[in-house]
Amino acid sequence: MSVPQSKSELLAAIQTTHDKLFADLATVPDALSLEATLEGHAKGTVMSPADLVAYLVGWGLLVLKWCDLKDKGQSVDFPETGYRWSELGLLAQKFYADHAHQEYRALLEQFAEVHARLMALVEGHSDAQLYGVPWYEKYTLGRMIQFNTSSPNANARIRIRKWKKLQQLA
Repeated sequence: MSVPQSKSELLAAIQTTHDKLFADLATVPDALSLEATLEGHAKGTVMSPADLVAYLVGWGLLVLKWCDLKDKGQSVDFPETGYRWSELGLLAQKFYADHAHQEYRALLEQFAEVHARLMALVEGHSDAQLYGVPWYEKYTLGRMIQFNTSSPNANARIRIRKWKKLQQLA
C-alpha cells in the first residue's frame, strides 16, 4: 500500500488495515491470547496477542492525546512523557503493562473504539490541515497519524498471521 497523500487516502488506509487486522485478531482463541509466544516489539522479546492489541491501543491513544494537547495550544512530549524516540521498546512495554488487566475481548473492543475515534479525528480535518503544513518537525499531521495507525496495523497483521500459522490456526 502506498503512503497516503490525502484525507481520503488516509481514511481508506486506516480502515482497510484495521478491518483486515481486526478480522485476524478476532479469531485468536481466548486460551492463546495471553500466551507470550509472539515476537515482541523490542529485539529479543516476546509478547502475547493481547500485548499486540495493547500496543496498537496505546499508540492510538497517544495520537489522540497529541492532537488534543495541540488543539488546546499545549506542548506535547513526543513520543510520550518520560520516553524518547530511541526508547520505543520501553514504551511498548508500558503499553503492555497499561492493559495487562484487560481480557482479550475487552482489548479488542477498545481497539475498535480507538479506531473509531481516530477515524473521526481524521474526518474532522481538511486535506490542508492533514497534509498542507508540518505538524511535528517536518511531518504533517496526516503522516504522523499514518505512522501510528495504518503502518503498525499492517505490521501487526503480518506478525499475527505468521504467529497463527505457527500455532496451526490458519
